[in-house]
Amino acid sequence: MREPLRVLIADDELLARKRLSRLLAALPDVSVCGEAVDGDSVLAAVRAGGVDVVLLDIHMPGLSGLDAMALLPEGGPHVIFCTAHAEHAVNAFEHGAVDYVLKPVEAARLQKALERARARVPARVKAPTAAAPTAAAEKPALTRLPIPTRQGLVLVSPDAISHASLEDELVTVFTAQGDYLTDFTLNELADKLPPEHFHRVHRRALLNLSHVTRLEPLETGGYLARTARGHSVEVSRQSARELRRMLGLRKGAEDEG
Repeated sequence: MREPLRVLIADDELLARKRLSRLLAALPDVSVCGEAVDGDSVLAAVRAGGVDVVLLDIHMPGLSGLDAMALLPEGGPHVIFCTAHAEHAVNAFEHGAVDYVLKPVEAARLQKALERARARVPARVKAPTAAAPTAAAEKPALTRLPIPTRQGLVLVSPDAISHASLEDELVTVFTAQGDYLTDFTLNELADKLPPEHFHRVHRRALLNLSHVTRLEPLETGGYLARTARGHSVEVSRQSARELRRMLGLRKGAEDEG
């Protein structure tokens, strides 16, 4: 049984908070852990703990939603923007937002956004008993990724894959042997490939760190990752924070907001 997804509602308008609360109450495996009316109260609630996802408005008193997101701690909750302002979507995704939902928020659209967020939240489940092996133990390690092509099924070693990217609704897998279009989504690839090497560094990119030769800083606070084959992969600001933590690097000024 899945643990409930703990959701913080952040909007300065009472009617908007009530609508989101009503929609969330009708969804399975979701619980409202609190409400916030401005950016400062969002940060206070996150510091208190127990928040998996923040439903965040863009325009609020004091800190904007984008400002508040930039100040969230490393490993902090994932952000879904719920706003009437479509013009901030690109900026929101560049800073690591899981999704961007336009008002008036509809139940089906909200549920889809929350499922995207759930896929990124570490599972909080009861430890299995010794007599019940975990799904991970039952699932054999993937030694070849099957990619259908016009010439047949190409079997690619995960070690040979440098990255995968989404362009115009199509995912391309880049390998030492060549590049292949695939029907897999980036989420499906992330589930199939070894998590110790492959990281979702952008909403449009999955990256194998073993193939990265250089990380070039960007003005956004993210990176441009250069692979051994000369490809460039954009790393979002939020993912750049996680990479610095993994690599044992000092925090940059952008990590302080």
